[in-house]
Amino acid sequence: MEFAQVVARCAEILRRVPPHVTVVAATKDRTVAEIRAAISAGIQHIGENYVQEAEKKMREIPEPATWHMIGRLQTNKARKAAQLFHWIQSVDSLELAQRLAQAAAQARKILPVLIQVNIGREPQKAGVWPEQVFALAQGIRGLPNLELRGLMAIPPAPERPEDSRPYFRAMRTLFEELRAAGFPIDTLSMGMSADWEIAVEEGATMIRLGTALFGPRA
Repeated sequence: MEFAQVVARCAEILRRVPPHVTVVAATKDRTVAEIRAAISAGIQHIGENYVQEAEKKMREIPEPATWHMIGRLQTNKARKAAQLFHWIQSVDSLELAQRLAQAAAQARKILPVLIQVNIGREPQKAGVWPEQVFALAQGIRGLPNLELRGLMAIPPAPERPEDSRPYFRAMRTLFEELRAAGFPIDTLSMGMSADWEIAVEEGATMIRLGTALFGPRA
C-alpha cells in the first residue's frame, strides 16, 4: 500500500480508538516503508512475529518506536528477543520466562511481559490454558528483570466480530482475578482487525492491528 494511504488509514483508526487503548501495528510481512508510514501517522508501537524479521527491520527504521514480540517465541530465541524487543507478549511457559529473565539481566533491562492465554483451547495455537495462568504468573513474579504487565490472547478467528465477545469476556475475568490476587497488572492485549471494537467494549487496553492499518496482505 502507498505511503499516503497507510498514513490515512492509521490516522483514521487512531481517531476511532479510545485514548486509553494502545494500538500495536502487527507488521509481519509488511515493508519497512509501510511501517515508517504508520509511525509517521502516530503509531508508536510495532508488533513483530519473528525475531530475525524484526531485527532486520529495526536496522532500517530510524524512527523511535516501542517494539513488541507478538508471535510464538521459542526458548532458543529468548536471548535475542530480550535484547531486541521492549515488550514480550507471548510468554507461555516458565522455562521461556526464565530464559527471558536471564537475558534481560545480561542486557541490564527490565522487560515487560504478558502471559499468552489459549482462551479458545485450540491445539494449534500457543498459550497456556486459562487454569494455568495463575501458576505461571506466580512463577514470573519470582523472576528478576521481568515485569508481568498482564495477559494476551488470540481467540478463534471469528466469522462475525460478535463471535469473539465470549472469549474477550473470559479474558477480562481472568485479568480481574489476577488483579484481585495482588498482581499489579494493567495490560489486556486482545482484539485484532476483525474484532477490535468488541475487544475494547470488553476491556482491552491494547489491540493488535494489521489489515485495518495496512490493507490485505499482498
